[in-house]
Amino acid sequence: MSILVVGLSHRSAPVAVLERAAVAGDDLVKLLHAVHASPNVAETAIVSTCNRVEIYAVVGKFHGGVSAISELLALHSGVPMDDLSRHLYVHYEERAVQHVFAVACGLESMVVGEGQILGQIRQAFRLAQDEGTLGRDLHDVLQQSLRVGKRAHHETGIDKAGASLVSVGLDVAARHLGPLRDVRALVVGAGSMSSLAAATLSRAGAREITIANRTPARAARLAESLDVPSRAVGLAELDAALAGADLVVSCTGAAGLVITAEQLAARGAGADGRRRFLLDLALPHDVDRDVRNLPGVELAGLDDLRTAQEAAQAVGPEAVEAVRRIVCTEVEAFLSAARAAAVAPTVVALRSKAAGVVEAELNRLSGRVPEMDARARREIEQTVRRVVDKLLHAPTVKVKELAAAPGGDSYADALRELFDLDPKAPEAVARADMGEADVREGAAWDPDPECAEADCVSPASAPGQDLVSEAMSETMSGTVSETMSGTVSEAMSGTVSEAMSEPPADGVNVETVNAQAASVRAVSARHAVPAHEGDEA
Repeated sequence: MSILVVGLSHRSAPVAVLERAAVAGDDLVKLLHAVHASPNVAETAIVSTCNRVEIYAVVGKFHGGVSAISELLALHSGVPMDDLSRHLYVHYEERAVQHVFAVACGLESMVVGEGQILGQIRQAFRLAQDEGTLGRDLHDVLQQSLRVGKRAHHETGIDKAGASLVSVGLDVAARHLGPLRDVRALVVGAGSMSSLAAATLSRAGAREITIANRTPARAARLAESLDVPSRAVGLAELDAALAGADLVVSCTGAAGLVITAEQLAARGAGADGRRRFLLDLALPHDVDRDVRNLPGVELAGLDDLRTAQEAAQAVGPEAVEAVRRIVCTEVEAFLSAARAAAVAPTVVALRSKAAGVVEAELNRLSGRVPEMDARARREIEQTVRRVVDKLLHAPTVKVKELAAAPGGDSYADALRELFDLDPKAPEAVARADMGEADVREGAAWDPDPECAEADCVSPASAPGQDLVSEAMSETMSGTVSETMSGTVSEAMSGTVSEAMSEPPADGVNVETVNAQAASVRAVSARHAVPAHEGDEA
C-alpha cells in the first residue's frame, strides 16, 4: 500500500474551477465514502478549503487509484472530467508525504505561511476518523504533518507577517478605506474564517461590528466574544445591515450569491458618496462580481489577493527556505521510521519461530532424558535460549538499521527467505499490534491529531542480495563457538543444530507473536517527532 495525493489548488486551477470543484457538508462526506469504497483505495481523507481540494488516499495500485479518485471527484463536484483533469496534480509515495508536510507548513498556500491550514488538516483528519475511512498509514502521515506544521511555525518566522487570507484581505481593505479602527464592519457568517475576521477587526479597534448568520444564536456568541461594540442579526436582516456597513467580510459557504449588486444599490451604495469595501473569502463566491460597477464600491475575492510569491517576499525568503529544510528533514525521518517499522513484524515473526523451535526441542529433550535433574534442565534451557538470542540479535538489529534506508524492504524479504518464515506470520504480528479492525477502519488508536522542493527526497535503488549475505555472515560468525563452550555445549550441540534446521511442527507460536508485538510500536515510538506547542489560526 502506498500514499497517493490527487488534487487541485490555486496553483493549478483558476478560482472559477476551484469554486466549481469545492465540496463541503454532506457532499464532502459522500465523496469521502465513495472514494473509500473504491476497490483500489484502503484509506482516505479529504482537505477541502477555499483554495484547494485534495484527496489523500492509501492505494494498492497507482493507476487504478488515480483514475478512480479523479472520476469520483468529477462526479461529486459536477465538473466534467475533461475540464477537471487538466488542473489536477498527482503525488505518490515519497512525493505524496512531502506534499502533505509542505501543505501543513503553509508552503503551498495562496498566502505562504498562513496558519489556518493546520486547522483545516485537523478537521479533515477528524472527519475521516469519524466516518471510518482513516487507517494506520494515513493516520500517521496526517498526524505527523500537523507536528511538522507546528514545528515550522514555532521555529521560523514564516507566520510573523500575519499572513492569512483574512489578514491580507483586511490589509487591502485598509488601503481603500483607511484605518480599520474607524470602520463599521459587517461580517457575514460565523464559521472559522468569519470568526477570525471578526477577531482581527476587534483587535484593530473597529467602531462597530455586526455579525449576520443563518443561526442567530451562533452569531450572538461570536458578537459577545469581541472587545468592541458588536451585535448579532439573522440573514433576514442582512439588507438593513448592509446599509450601515463600510466594510463587509463574507464567508458563508452558501450554494448561491449572498450579496448582489441590486441589494447594495437598493441600500444607497454608489449613490450616497460613501466608500465601501467588500471582502469575499467564500467558495463558491458570496458576493456578486457586478458590485464593482457601483461607484465607490471595491471588491476583493480570493483571486485578487496576493500571490504566493508576493507573500514569500513579505514573510522573508530566509524563513521560507528554513521551512523547506524542515520539511525535507522531517520527510526523510518519517520515511526512515516507516521503513524500519515495516520490517519489525518480520523480526518479531522470526523470534517467535525461534522461540517455538526452542520449546519443541526442550520438550523433546525432556522426553529423551527423563532422569535429568531440575538444575541441569534449567542450565540447559538457559543455554539454549542464550544461543538462539545471540544468533538472532545481530542480524535482527542489523536488518532494522538497513531497512531504514531507501529500498530497505528487500532486507525483510531476504530475512523471510533465509529463515523460511511463513508469509502470513508478519501479517499476524501487524494484526496483533493494531487489532483486526484497524487494518481497514483505523478506529483503535489515539484519535487526537495534536499528540518542498520535489528533489529533497530521492528514492534509491534496492540493494543487492550480496549485501544481505555479507551482513548475515559478518554478524553471525563466531557467535556459536563463543556461546557453546563448556560441558553443556557438548551435551546440546546436536540438539541445537537439529532444532535450527527443522521447522516446529506447529509453526509460529501465536501467543509469542502477540507477546512480542509491542516491539513494532517501540520502533515507531523511538523515531516519533514530538509535537511542538503552537496555536492554530
